[in-house]
Amino acid sequence: MRLTTFILSLALPLALASCSNPESGQTAVTPDGVREATTIDFARVANYASPELPAYFDRTVSVLDNSPASNPPDDRIATLGRVLFYDLRLSTNDRASCASCHQQSFGFTDPMRFSNGISSAATTEAHSMRLANLRYWQPGTAFWDRRAKTVEDQVSDPIHSLVELGWGGAAGDIDDLIAKLDRTEYYPELFEWAFGTSKISEPRIQRALAQFVRAMVSSSSRWDEGYAKVFSAEAPNRALDVDLPNFTPQQNRGRYLFMTGVDRGGAGCSACHLPPTFALEGNAGSNGLDAGETRRFKAPSLRNVGLTGPYMHDGRFETLEQVIDFYVGGIEDGSALDPRLKQGSRPQRLSLSGADRAALVAFLNTLNDPVLIADERFGDPFRREPFGQ
Repeated sequence: MRLTTFILSLALPLALASCSNPESGQTAVTPDGVREATTIDFARVANYASPELPAYFDRTVSVLDNSPASNPPDDRIATLGRVLFYDLRLSTNDRASCASCHQQSFGFTDPMRFSNGISSAATTEAHSMRLANLRYWQPGTAFWDRRAKTVEDQVSDPIHSLVELGWGGAAGDIDDLIAKLDRTEYYPELFEWAFGTSKISEPRIQRALAQFVRAMVSSSSRWDEGYAKVFSAEAPNRALDVDLPNFTPQQNRGRYLFMTGVDRGGAGCSACHLPPTFALEGNAGSNGLDAGETRRFKAPSLRNVGLTGPYMHDGRFETLEQVIDFYVGGIEDGSALDPRLKQGSRPQRLSLSGADRAALVAFLNTLNDPVLIADERFGDPFRREPFGQ
């Protein structure tokens, strides 16, 4: 049975669990306000805190988890984060939400180069980042330029952005947003359910949204299906160098190029994009997009990279083919350039044929995760049509 089919067949029992009061033994009842606005069911809470993961998501992966001790995974808090993530009310004019720029069907990114927020007249200054496996990045900073120390800190930035969600200008500040959420029929109930009291605050919003996006773990791609069949923790390089039985010859050639160092005839991609999460290696420098670059950019995980362009922090490349061409012959020198992208004292130049470049693209497309982009736990929980219709 295919790994993705197996996971989908188990999705309902694994993703949902009864939620009872441990003291009374009674099943939780969803308040009317929550039930009428959303599909959230207090009696059947989605499993965010303890997902079923492949064997190779072992300690080598868990040590990279940037979840802070102050915000331990909790199904209820993550569920609240799901509601906040999709709620247009988080913007000043009810026009934008987190999901406006991070769309599930596109791997939680935006097919536009730059995103609109509360107005189509303005856009963000950077391309929207994919969110899968963002929890497996140390030191845990967020944004392309790493300006936020944690995911929790990052959450507030779009809220206070006058382009994205709009709070901080003439329409009001964070206190006005909190008052707006407090007036709804569902947020006081959701916050009380998640945190024990109905108090709505920016730190609680940060905790909930951070938990929700950290729960977006991708482990159900074609690559996962094949790697699960060959993985051994005791094998040399954990069997990452082994051809995968479900791959085409072209995909396995791309896998070899990705996993193999330049000194052995490969492209050396895995030195920075670490399997099995394909998140960025913690001490990676910048990739030489521009000559003289002094900033150390962070890249998202390569999971779902084939679902849509554009690519890079400024969305300058429309296709994966253009990305590969850049790494072959376009890297520029600068003080922030990662040493792994140098050959001697100069930027790396790879000798890859057209067939090898196509093979790398074919491999990158095996990292697309059909389960994550269709998982109801990460979908829109709102009843967009009038309740009862």
